[in-house]
Amino acid sequence: MSPLRSRVITEGVARTPNRAMLRAVGFADSDFKKPIVAVANGYSTITPCNAGLNGLTERASEALRETGTMPQVFGTITVSDGISMGTEGMKYSLVSREVIADSIETVCQAQSVDGLLAIGGCDKNMPGAMIAIARLNIPSIFVYGGTIKAGHFQGEDLTVVSAFEAVGQYCAGKIDDEQLLQIERRACPGAGSCGGMYTANTMSAAIEAMGLSLPFSATMAAEDEEKAKSAAASARALAHAIEKQILPHHLLTREAFENAIAVVMAVGGSTNAVLHLLAIAHAANVKLSLDDFETIRRRVPVICDLKPSGRYVATNLHRAGGIPQVMKMLLTRGLLHGDALTITGKTMKEVLADVPDDAAKDQEVIRPWDEPVYREGHLAILRGNLASEGAVAKVSGVKNRSITGPARVFDSEESCLAAILGGDIRPGDVIVIRYEGPKGGPGMREMLAPTSALIGAGLGDSVGLITDGRFSGGTYGMVVGHVAPEAAVGGTIALLEDGDSITIDAERGLVQVNLPNHQLTQRRESWRPPQPTYERGVLAKYAKLVSSASTGAVTDQTNFGCA
Repeated sequence: MSPLRSRVITEGVARTPNRAMLRAVGFADSDFKKPIVAVANGYSTITPCNAGLNGLTERASEALRETGTMPQVFGTITVSDGISMGTEGMKYSLVSREVIADSIETVCQAQSVDGLLAIGGCDKNMPGAMIAIARLNIPSIFVYGGTIKAGHFQGEDLTVVSAFEAVGQYCAGKIDDEQLLQIERRACPGAGSCGGMYTANTMSAAIEAMGLSLPFSATMAAEDEEKAKSAAASARALAHAIEKQILPHHLLTREAFENAIAVVMAVGGSTNAVLHLLAIAHAANVKLSLDDFETIRRRVPVICDLKPSGRYVATNLHRAGGIPQVMKMLLTRGLLHGDALTITGKTMKEVLADVPDDAAKDQEVIRPWDEPVYREGHLAILRGNLASEGAVAKVSGVKNRSITGPARVFDSEESCLAAILGGDIRPGDVIVIRYEGPKGGPGMREMLAPTSALIGAGLGDSVGLITDGRFSGGTYGMVVGHVAPEAAVGGTIALLEDGDSITIDAERGLVQVNLPNHQLTQRRESWRPPQPTYERGVLAKYAKLVSSASTGAVTDQTNFGCA
């Protein structure tokens, strides 16, 4: 080897081609010594949730440059749950969480970046980014695109769920054509994620509670200037984290997940939080189980009066003090781990130091501690012969937390919705929607159309519903989802027949079919697994890889095997 070639290699000039390509995207000589920060931008005009993300990306990138780091922006996907709801396309929603996680991991690993700023809006953007952050374990922060502002009609605040419920009201003859049209026109007035405490706002709250986003950022409106300022502040916080090497695994501890669960219960969040927090914990190699949700539920009340079952939207919560106010109330009562670290380098107790111990009395969104909406959390974990691995019930807005009635069995969401809209469901029935699980769907669709139709028809308090699929954050009523084992793998839900007596009892944590074991055994002997709906493509791959809902419906369980 010549002396010149030897010197070239030892001085690192062998990386000349790498630098040549970076020069083409704006790097100067002095920039090669700066940390490179990946900015994962979920911008899309497919959904209002993500329509404003480009502006936030630009503000964050500008702030990163000012801190002496080099941002490199790349795009990641989103699908709109609200637009695909009730269609075959909804099967891709949960799958998109994995695609987002995989894409962010792929880019960051391939480019050997020093940090990650992920910007997202729609439901799966948040858990998808968080799964990637947990896998990568490089300094990272999440920037939420922000919530949509409420629409208004006849003195009522509207959200996208209002449009789904209006369909049920229309079919039940409670509203006319013009009212239905006006609700549709006014429900979504601009950019931002669905306005109630639905899945997007639930997950933004959980991420703030885990310390991976900045205080107050979870409930900001997408179109307000403070959201753009928060994106820039997030960039500066990330630059500090890179300098101090504050890593996701320092933040994503068991205590952080317990904080997130406590906040989800306190705000009345979505059932999807159970699925997503299990998946994020799996990626972070933190042991978390369904039983942990039940334990925390028993000691944390619901203190926020938020849609879907309550009166207010996320922007109202923001004006009342946001997630920091909720967390301070929990911390004061010993229900939050104050020593958990945040991306700012401060502990949660330090972050909340200037937040009042209790919410202001001149608002009604956050209730006084001794006057909660519910004395216990609203997401109950149920077990029984219909869900030996577990199921998740959302009991907010329910007058009676138990029901025993005859099964009305449907093998798809569409057939069930047709029965509801056709007036074929009666008070006291227990609807069963099966073969909609992670493998069976595949993709574990959300049942917002049927549950909203039940509410619109006035059957929300008198009809139960169980499914191996999921529910939208906009769902409420006597509903039980995530039933595992699912029908496609031979779970007991696959054996049910019309007229079987079904019991749902949230107080006892029970979901069961009231049949003797020998009768179930006979039915199981004649049951045969259905043929896969998809044999090629994304959904086929997903069905082969995905785990049970009881472990978060993850697709890398064999590789990482976290309980």
